[in-house]
Amino acid sequence: MASKRDYYEVLGVERTVTIDDIKKAYRKLAVKFHPDKNPGNVEAEEKFKEISEAYEVLSDAAKRQRYDQFGHQAFGPGSGGGAGFGGFGGIDLEEALRTFMGAFGGGGSIFDNFFGGGQGGSRESTTRGADLRFDLEIDFEEAVFGSHREITLPIMEECPNCKGSGADKDSKKESCARCKGRGMVITTNGFFQVRQTCPSCGGMGETIRNPCRECRGEGRVKAQRTIELRIPPGVETGSRLRLVGKGEGGTRGGLAGDLYVVLHVHPHELFQRRDEDIFCEVPIPFHVAALGSEIGVPTIHGYATLKIPPGTESGTAFRLRGKGLPGLHGAPNGDHHVRVVIEAPVNLKGNQKELLKTFGESCTESNYPQLEKVRKKADEFFEHKRAIGK
Repeated sequence: MASKRDYYEVLGVERTVTIDDIKKAYRKLAVKFHPDKNPGNVEAEEKFKEISEAYEVLSDAAKRQRYDQFGHQAFGPGSGGGAGFGGFGGIDLEEALRTFMGAFGGGGSIFDNFFGGGQGGSRESTTRGADLRFDLEIDFEEAVFGSHREITLPIMEECPNCKGSGADKDSKKESCARCKGRGMVITTNGFFQVRQTCPSCGGMGETIRNPCRECRGEGRVKAQRTIELRIPPGVETGSRLRLVGKGEGGTRGGLAGDLYVVLHVHPHELFQRRDEDIFCEVPIPFHVAALGSEIGVPTIHGYATLKIPPGTESGTAFRLRGKGLPGLHGAPNGDHHVRVVIEAPVNLKGNQKELLKTFGESCTESNYPQLEKVRKKADEFFEHKRAIGK
């Protein structure tokens, strides 16, 4: 116990502050050191546990009184007078279970999780806002190169009139008369004690004489929120962007949830994508396919030079290395794949027709080996047909 810091020092508040001030200090620190905002940061995780432990004690009137009088020893072995199962065999069983649950992200003891909140009761009424999903359609170019977007969505957020407290400006919170500020009522039946959330205050431990007129005491109002969104390069359909704290606001000042933006990429008329590779189909004139040449083909980075060898057939595929999407995490860039298709000329003029006709007459089947192959297979078929008498 001697190694523990003073709970007031942990939350950065004076010993004379109100419960509301303690809650505000806790929320500010919880947002800063929350594990979701500090993945893999062991120091932040320990800080979050420390401020949660301090808040659990100082936010409860009875525990805070004991702490002010006895310090950390009030909750240590043999302290007596402790709530729950304290002092059992020299070990504070409830404190041990609370520490165990806290190591896995729980806010209180195992009994708190079973019976709907600890003696402070505020965990049930001050709850984290819901996570939200927003589906966004983007263009192919945005998916490849990234972009910035603004999205507007209806949302429940903190009431600006009462700052999430649920109380009118001229109203004050009062300790609940039924549960005496504990947020819970305890029913004794022989050996057993059953804890239940106080029905009068909903586990808050406090009641509001004059609820806020804007939110009617909930601490949240419906609003239209516009959010700036950065779309990183290389995303694809199904990619999910997480915006921490941009979901719905929590009730009675609880932490906001997260917003998940799921992306859907519009197909492009020219380019198709497969992982980091890009595919496209490019028509070429028949004389280029016959004689060979260098042509410019479109890639996502601009036009690139492609060498067409003489006698290229329609449907031949070529690869331009490194002309696809940039590789992620040090991986090599993708490639650009081009499939050429021979295009017949149209809208020929008189002289062009004569020249093309002269050219065609000068050609033989040896100039068209694929056509010659087809005719040879057809002749073999007809010969076999005659042989069987059909």
